[in-house]
Amino acid sequence: MELNGRTFIVTGGASGLGAACVAEFARAGANVVICDVSERGAALAGDRVRFALTDVTDEAQVRAAVRMARDEFGALHGLVNCAGVATAERAIGREGPQPLERFAGVVEVNLIGTFNVIRLAAAEMLEREVGAGEDRGVIVCTASVAAYDGQIGQAAYAASKGGVVALVLPLAREFAQHQIRVIGIAPGIFDTPMLAGLPEAARESLGRQTPFPARLGRPQEYAALARHVVENQMLNGEVIRLDGAIRLAPR
Repeated sequence: MELNGRTFIVTGGASGLGAACVAEFARAGANVVICDVSERGAALAGDRVRFALTDVTDEAQVRAAVRMARDEFGALHGLVNCAGVATAERAIGREGPQPLERFAGVVEVNLIGTFNVIRLAAAEMLEREVGAGEDRGVIVCTASVAAYDGQIGQAAYAASKGGVVALVLPLAREFAQHQIRVIGIAPGIFDTPMLAGLPEAARESLGRQTPFPARLGRPQEYAALARHVVENQMLNGEVIRLDGAIRLAPR
């Protein structure tokens, strides 16, 4: 699928990996609807870009964003799921067991929110007529290397991203009959707002954990891979590690 003239929803598109995808896709001639809980997304809106204040766990808000994509640009061709939250908390901390609602909250956004947007966006993609062998839609899911190498204190985050990994193949198999592809990307340690509050020395230390290149990943590198996924039709049903060969230590 070529990006030029196509329409994509990007969740979490107001910052970080999502914002990089918005910029990359718009630069390639795509139309983009940013779905984010942050009003910062409004500042990115323009001729090819719209903003919809959207909580990915809210069915009505996601439906409204899907309608916006259709009404503003005529059809929906793809989805990039970048919305997510993280927490660092042991299952048994100094104050006792981790509150269940904090574990559930991470899973709610990262896993259930991802599925919520996929199901509603895919239903809209099915309305588009295509020829035999042509992509009707492309869906990109953001997992994490934590799904495979979860560290101490990452139980909620790792479980949620492991769920995203597990979504990819069954959805790719289900949607194959509709000519919709599903791919996951599992980034390593990237320079996103989640790390922005750390001191520079700490950020450099994290970057050096990556074998090569020994630095933090750049959001533009994630966006470049997401674009390639859209453009390369043989990519389907797989989760791609984008991590510079890092394998996270226990802590």
